[in-house]
Amino acid sequence: MAMETFFQDCRRRAVFCFILVHVWQAVTGQIHYSIPEEAEKGSFVGPIAKDLKLELKELSRRGVRIVSRGRTQYFALNYKSGHLYVTERIDREVLCGQVEKCVLNFDTIVGDSMKVYGAEVEITDINDNAPTFHSEKLELKMSELTAPGTHFPLDEARDLDLGTNTLQGYKLSNSSHFSLNVQEAVDGRQYTELVLERPLDREEEAIHNLVLTAYDGGDPVRTGTLQIQVTVLDANDNAPVFSHHSYEVSVREDIPVGTTVVILKAIDLDEGVNKELKYSFRKITERASQIFHLNSQTGEITLARGLDYEESTLHEIEVQVHDGGELFDKSQLLIFVTDVNDNAPKLEITSLISSIPENSPPATAIALLNVQDEDSAENAEVTCSIPSNLPFLLTKAYGNYYSLVTARALDREQVAAYNITVTVTDHGTPPLSTSIVIPLEILDTNDNPPHFLHSIYTSYLMENNPRGASIFSLKADDPDCGENSRVTYSIIEHNISDSPVSSFLSINSETGIVYGLISFDYEEMREIKFLVKAQDGGSPSLSSNVSVTLFILDQNDNAPQILYPSPPTDGSMGIELAPRSSEPGYLVTKVVAVDADSGQNAWLSYQLIKATEPGLFTLGLHTGEIRTARFFLEKDALKQSLVVLVKDNGQPPLSASATLTVVLADTIPAILSDLSSISAPVEPPSDLTFYLVLAVAFVSCLFFIFLLVLLAVRLHRWRNSQLFESGSVNFSGAPVSQFVGIDGVRAFLHSYCQEVSLTTDSRKSQFNISKANYSNTLSNKDTCEIKDPFLIAEDINSSNGDSANTQSLYDNCINQILLRSMQTFGVNYVLSHLEYKIQG
Repeated sequence: MAMETFFQDCRRRAVFCFILVHVWQAVTGQIHYSIPEEAEKGSFVGPIAKDLKLELKELSRRGVRIVSRGRTQYFALNYKSGHLYVTERIDREVLCGQVEKCVLNFDTIVGDSMKVYGAEVEITDINDNAPTFHSEKLELKMSELTAPGTHFPLDEARDLDLGTNTLQGYKLSNSSHFSLNVQEAVDGRQYTELVLERPLDREEEAIHNLVLTAYDGGDPVRTGTLQIQVTVLDANDNAPVFSHHSYEVSVREDIPVGTTVVILKAIDLDEGVNKELKYSFRKITERASQIFHLNSQTGEITLARGLDYEESTLHEIEVQVHDGGELFDKSQLLIFVTDVNDNAPKLEITSLISSIPENSPPATAIALLNVQDEDSAENAEVTCSIPSNLPFLLTKAYGNYYSLVTARALDREQVAAYNITVTVTDHGTPPLSTSIVIPLEILDTNDNPPHFLHSIYTSYLMENNPRGASIFSLKADDPDCGENSRVTYSIIEHNISDSPVSSFLSINSETGIVYGLISFDYEEMREIKFLVKAQDGGSPSLSSNVSVTLFILDQNDNAPQILYPSPPTDGSMGIELAPRSSEPGYLVTKVVAVDADSGQNAWLSYQLIKATEPGLFTLGLHTGEIRTARFFLEKDALKQSLVVLVKDNGQPPLSASATLTVVLADTIPAILSDLSSISAPVEPPSDLTFYLVLAVAFVSCLFFIFLLVLLAVRLHRWRNSQLFESGSVNFSGAPVSQFVGIDGVRAFLHSYCQEVSLTTDSRKSQFNISKANYSNTLSNKDTCEIKDPFLIAEDINSSNGDSANTQSLYDNCINQILLRSMQTFGVNYVLSHLEYKIQG
């Protein structure tokens, strides 16, 4: 029956607790659980994940954790079941003492969302403490004169439990002299007194042993006993009396050790030994007994150890005074400890993010802070702040929690890292403060394209540069970091003169140095315009372009080129004619030259470096015009050789030379008439010239020998024929000397040529006998067409015996034969070579 009643009582308590939990949550908005004290480790407290509406699989990922507000963590979260369980033994009496409602508060923090939920667990009392007395034995001494009905205070039993589990009453063992009187004070506590029912007689019974039992209302009932020994003494009829029934003292917690807290005072009307008083603590806690010291003779209570308002705000002590006759009085001493601002606020980082991207939006959470101050009242009120020049805000989240968030967008290129100093200051006097530094790194995002140092690049390159040599370099900066700041360079492809720019230039992708792939020629290309692209290594990458103009500078790499007179290709030289009747300043010819370079490299100047007759001709320094400087004299040589130097203005200067031959003659035949007078060159010919002359001479000799033999044979036959027919024939009119050697050829040509025109071109120089002179010398009808050399005699005979005509016809035929033969066997070459030697 008793067991059934117990189970019904337990069910009623469970229903009540369940209703109380839900009512408490609805009223306070917090999670409330209730467990009995002394619960074993691992005991179930409540389904906190379900009550917070959190998924079990997200508890660990979201960083859910339990943070207790005290020094000891009594509860923990089971991530698999989502239940709250006990981690440490809980003694309600140690935690809450005599407080009726013992509540442990803790916070549930969801790390990823920076949310905080308050929760509390009420610790219900169980009957785990039996009533106890301050001492196990009490000795009382009573005079035998003590009147019946006298009350003697007894020690009060203490029970740390609450409610029905606490102290319920006392009972005294059977005695014929004493009874127990129980009184209830205003605060509900029971005080016991031993009442003398019958007069004492020391001679009849000197010592009375009694047992005082204190019991509680728990199930099962727990009890405590006090052994009372009453010793009967002789009469002492006046007990000491305190000056105050109750002492109340307020002291600051920072008073120094040794300071007098209070002085107890009592009086006794007896005299002698019965008047000697002795003070003592009648009821005092263990903590208070270590803090306060009582002088038993003077009643002075001094501070033996420092006070701490945070440990205890009130010390309740019951003091008593004994006289020499063992009569005593008691009094209540209340020592109130007042708070001073001796505890600086505590600042704890609950959650922290050490780095965030620079493009994080405003109000991004960085840290969750918890602030505690163990002082009270204004000393516990705090203000949390950060420097105002930082782009962050400190906002109050819940209770004593503060959130550190970004106030605006961040820029890593301006500030790459912050050391955020968070300071918490209380409102005490003087105020105390605590600071912590939160380091925050700003992570880079690729928000800056590469930036060139110049908007336009211009470079100059001297032509004829070595292939592969560096031309110039450019640099682009990227204020980002890491891969986002790694810049690579490239040339944007386009065509230059129908060729891709990559065939002319290349760029080092890492350093930005531009190299020339070819050797540039200023005469072919004056400038190159192209675009260089700088691209960073971010994702996505950013880039920028810059225009580059490369100017090719001219180098004096082209010598002047003489256009006129054109250089000979067959060994002949250009010949200019200057009439002997020319006046000073007469323009003989003009040297024409060009230079493929530009600028001062193409400025040409002309110099006459060699002349047969110095001072006979002048040369225009910049015009190249050759003019006569004076009248010609008879002693002046027929052929004047002039060497003209054409020089540019480059550094170093380049030059070209031309040799001109100026013949002083009024007409072309005059040139031929004076050729024989031109002496051979003094300088020994070169080997090549020697061999050429030798070859020509050999061929000419063979040819002349052949002609002489042929003519001799023909003449011999003809003469024999004439002698045979009509007798002897006279050949004295024939110019025999004309058939002997080169001089004979020249004389022969001089005899029958009236005008010779000398022409030159880029390949050969040769003498041409004009058709006009031929027409004057040999008409078509007088031309001797030599089809057969042996018909000469017949033509002579047909001249009707006219010796003059016969001689003329003979001479014309001989001349025609010589001219035809010379053309056939290359005598023109011989004449050209002779002229070359004469000019040399």
